Amino acid sequence: MNVITKIIVSAIVIGVVTEISRRFPSYGGIIAAFPLVSLLSIIWLYVQGEQTAMLSKFTLGVLWGLPATAVLLVIVYIALQNSVHLFISIGLGVCGLLIFLLIQDLAIKYVRVLFFN
Repeated sequence: MNVITKIIVSAIVIGVVTEISRRFPSYGGIIAAFPLVSLLSIIWLYVQGEQTAMLSKFTLGVLWGLPATAVLLVIVYIALQNSVHLFISIGLGVCGLLIFLLIQDLAIKYVRVLFFN
């Protein structure tokens, strides 16, 4: 599929969500929490002819990222509630996400060694 088409469709989705969020912040947040990027990515990969096994691996990767994403959003929410500047809040959230992913990876490796060796 043409890269320009993917960019345009993705931009329209983001634009619509942003406009809904501007008018109705709570509903916009709920819609933004939908796995729009994940679903769009799966669709684009499928349209490009990727095999089901690759789509399955991609989906599993998304699942592994969900807890870390929740950590990022909780940190950003708390920081913004405490009047921390937006970009600092996002930076703190990204740091929290990276730390969580590191801990998650170490925990998974530990469990594999402990139970599967």
